[in-house]
Amino acid sequence: MTLDKAREVVLLNKGVKKSFKFKGTRNQIDCFDGIITDMYPAIFTITLDDNKVKSFSYSDVLIENLQIIDWLFIICACFLINR
Repeated sequence: MTLDKAREVVLLNKGVKKSFKFKGTRNQIDCFDGIITDMYPAIFTITLDDNKVKSFSYSDVLIENLQIIDWLFIICACFLINR
């Protein structure tokens, strides 16, 4: 994956409520729900359910420190596996 691909992934998920998993420093993991609201050349912002705003860089997506969780995909995959 490249930075351009990471930007494309963020753009495809912009405006849609998603779940996120962020791997922080010292093995801290933060899970939250929100909507990608704004995209800038180096960062993008996520507005959480409680109207707080967090910002991340596209490199966070690139190196998988920030994961965008698509529950619909997971549910469909589990359904297909259990057929």
